[in-house]
Amino acid sequence: MSANDESRFSSDQPDELKNIIEAAIMVSEVPITVDRILGMFLDATKPERATVKELLLELEQDYAKRGFELRCIDKGYRLQTREEYSPWLARLSTGRQPRYSRAMLETLAIIAYRQPVTRGEIEEIRGVAVSTDIIRTLQEREWIRQLGVRDVPGKPALFGTTKNFLEYFSLEGLSQLPTLQDIRDMDTIAAELNMELPLEDNAVDRPDDKIDNEAKSAAEKNSQADMLENLPVTDDRQPVENASSNDENLVTTDDSSENEESPVKKINETDSNQKKSG
Repeated sequence: MSANDESRFSSDQPDELKNIIEAAIMVSEVPITVDRILGMFLDATKPERATVKELLLELEQDYAKRGFELRCIDKGYRLQTREEYSPWLARLSTGRQPRYSRAMLETLAIIAYRQPVTRGEIEEIRGVAVSTDIIRTLQEREWIRQLGVRDVPGKPALFGTTKNFLEYFSLEGLSQLPTLQDIRDMDTIAAELNMELPLEDNAVDRPDDKIDNEAKSAAEKNSQADMLENLPVTDDRQPVENASSNDENLVTTDDSSENEESPVKKINETDSNQKKSG
């Protein structure tokens, strides 16, 4: 549609408007928010926010029986292949499936459930030193970020998960993380998040070789179940943008975030409500 064509466009054309929204979702490199969708239109032709939300619901229904589904990821929307078709789609991939060490998965799980959390607190929960390489790898993959520092002597860095973490694991929010009652070991977490654990110790994200033998011995004695039981998790887990309000000693840099309800129905809404109540 050229500039002249756009001037003739009317927001009263729902089919055309839905096609534009669908095209925007397809080409966006990140989940696209309602605000970004509205920002595509001239003031004279800008649709109502409620109209955009209604059309997103229609698109969700349109894709209900397709190989793609419309998902809401932290208030942004994207089209993705359905998980049940992953066994076939995986055979198209020429790259090697990444593997993650248990140490990395434990660290990521603690940050996800306990955020905002310091490295020292992670080590206290795990009972073993946290590899610098693991923290760096998680940051490089943009699964975690520094939220700020704790306002205590030494001002240790506080870590939390990112929007990329939610996007990568197809989570609408932290409330969709498996509840601790459902978790028995790291393999359960890996299965919930569609991650593959290494069968050997030579995984890509090995703990730092500088960890001494005493720390390694302590790690072996510290069972995964005990570690998970030590996670001080509450039922009101929040996205990292809102987590800072729960910690009076947290000093952060605020990120802008769109404040709106998702127009797309949450996947497994019943299960999500059960998790919150549990």
